[in-house]
Amino acid sequence: MRWIKLGTGLLAAALAVAPLAPAFAQDFPKGPVKLIVPFPPGGPTDTVARLVSAKLQEMWGQPVLVDYKPGAGTIIGVDYVAKSSPDGLTIGMVNSSFAVNPSLHKKLPYDTLKDLTGVTQLFNMQLAIVARPDAPFNNVRELIAYAKAHPGKLNYGTPGTGSTTHLGAELLKREAGFDMQHVPMKGSAPAHTELLGGRLDLVVDPLLSVLPYVQAGKMKLIATMGDKRVPGVNAPTVSEVIPGFNVGALLGFVAPAGTPKAVVQKIQADTAKVLATPEVKKRAEEFGMEIVGSTPVQFNAFLGGEMKKWGRVVTESNIQAD
Repeated sequence: MRWIKLGTGLLAAALAVAPLAPAFAQDFPKGPVKLIVPFPPGGPTDTVARLVSAKLQEMWGQPVLVDYKPGAGTIIGVDYVAKSSPDGLTIGMVNSSFAVNPSLHKKLPYDTLKDLTGVTQLFNMQLAIVARPDAPFNNVRELIAYAKAHPGKLNYGTPGTGSTTHLGAELLKREAGFDMQHVPMKGSAPAHTELLGGRLDLVVDPLLSVLPYVQAGKMKLIATMGDKRVPGVNAPTVSEVIPGFNVGALLGFVAPAGTPKAVVQKIQADTAKVLATPEVKKRAEEFGMEIVGSTPVQFNAFLGGEMKKWGRVVTESNIQAD
């Protein structure tokens, strides 16, 4: 009888506490929230992080602090999130490296699928291929013809080995049947400097990052790498030459595994409201980004698909981490 009474008492306690989870989520957050950005300040990810965090801060009435933890191809920042308390007060911004790193690195300090959970995909970022204004090609078709006529002559820079920009360029090489040498850089800014200085022939980078140089006439936009043209940007897509080609860069939020589902859903729902604001919509269009705002279930499924897709490219192109 004692065991029956004890079991009944525990069940009653559990039922009494269960309704508190959604209520707790509605009151979330009750303190400062840290948004971990695994890059140094000033890049495209930082631009988006500051835009979204400022809006969430207004909505929540609590500080949303952008905390930069760069290094190791986002691994340092993501590891910090994975090992943080699962209370929703630490969330991480990730890009496509989150889905690439499990294939690129034999041993990570965290398990991507077990130690973290997706909250929402914020944006799909268009990638761009740019050259100097005096480059002897103006579009993808001319670039491919030039590369085939001058084998081994061209090089291209990206923000780093294993980045989506790197993998996208390798996929382009394979699909179009030409070769060019990859020169990994430590971020977008160094790649831009090397291109403008004449030491790189091409740079593959998020459109957001290179657009100011294109608009100033310092870089030539060869093409974007998505499946449709970017409104307001005068550039064809790679898919117009290679049908079906579609490479973008994700930006999204993740949280430590074990974060209450109600809290994860609250963060996603409030972020979706932020993404729907006129200011964010306007900035997204200016930056050539597509707003997504997916649910946690949708984002986790998308990340799983991305891990498989880029895993194949890493293996088939024999890409190894620096």
